[in-house]
Amino acid sequence: MRSVANFYRDCQDAVGPQPPLDVMLPDSMGCVLAEDVIAPFDLPVADLAALDGYAVRAQDLEGASLELPVKLNVTAELRAGDVEPMANIAGGAVRIASGAPIPSGADAVVALEHTDHGVAQVEVSRSPVPGENIRPKAQDVRAGDVLIGRGTRVGSRQIALIAGVGRNRIQVHPRPRVVIISIGDELIEPGEQARPGAVFDANGHALATALSDAGAQTFRVAAVPDERATLRQTIEDQLVRADLIITTGGISYGSGDTVREVLGSLGTIRFDSVAAFPGHILGVGHVESGTPIFCLPGDPVSAQVCYEVYVRPAVRAMQGWSLLNRPTVQARVDRGWSSPMGRREFVRVKLSGKPSSGYTATVMGPTDALLLSAFAESNALAVVPENVTDVRAGDALRCMVLD
Repeated sequence: MRSVANFYRDCQDAVGPQPPLDVMLPDSMGCVLAEDVIAPFDLPVADLAALDGYAVRAQDLEGASLELPVKLNVTAELRAGDVEPMANIAGGAVRIASGAPIPSGADAVVALEHTDHGVAQVEVSRSPVPGENIRPKAQDVRAGDVLIGRGTRVGSRQIALIAGVGRNRIQVHPRPRVVIISIGDELIEPGEQARPGAVFDANGHALATALSDAGAQTFRVAAVPDERATLRQTIEDQLVRADLIITTGGISYGSGDTVREVLGSLGTIRFDSVAAFPGHILGVGHVESGTPIFCLPGDPVSAQVCYEVYVRPAVRAMQGWSLLNRPTVQARVDRGWSSPMGRREFVRVKLSGKPSSGYTATVMGPTDALLLSAFAESNALAVVPENVTDVRAGDALRCMVLD
């Protein structure tokens, strides 16, 4: 029997970061950078006006006030984007737009609100200090600096910076394409007519949305029956678009559970009993193309718990994340229960409280019953260590925060 830690490591070993891909800037949203983004030039490229006004020599306006305004001759006008060199002379002012380059000789910009908006001459009612309302060259970015380091998630703020230095393509670890296959003769699609013995496929929908939330591109396959040829054909058909395959169901020891037999001829997959509850039989390995595959239980609660513990961290590793696991907090449980000896138990709980006063974990439903309704009400998983069999009300447990 493998420990939770060992099986977690097996899942990590089965995958790796997606190979870097050069993509257009809009397609990088949500991905993790696979390169350092280096500044190709200074930003701003020159001293620029921070607002609309007049570029002046501060010494020409010493003592200017509302009571004693100073008049200057307006010698020119500069707009944003102008590149022709220009100079300001003593006793002169240059009308300037926000973002325009500061003319040589000027060392301040007077805002329009402190002037009479003059065209040939301007009356200034404020005495500026040198550097006022000027964005100095390289204030934002200096050429050669690392703007954004590899391993950073690309969001709208990062895209603004990358675009601001002229890049329209970057290298990222792309979103992994994950195929989800639910297996079982009893499975039918939600929305179909219920019939005796039928079970609606909760796993396919739950895992597809969970994986999408984790950043993956998901493809959910309609439920596949426990028929060897059909299952084999389905897996082979999906390899062309899969960076990872996840199956649910069909891995027990019953005669109708076909996954072991089918995968045995398709690749190298190891099935283990894992010292955990729920989810004590799991599979991990690679199919013939080298595509990693995870085999999860068919029970919807077990499948979702195993996804959180093993699969989600692996999917984040494929995207180049450094932080793989859910955050955890210490919380005191509201009641006690018996936990299985030698197994790490993951119990559905609802956290409440705050850091200053501590957290309480309210257990949702019977701990030994895998109830979808209880899991839906939960926002965390309380983790009971393998050597603990008697949990008492008030005991503090480490809890994985799901929401």
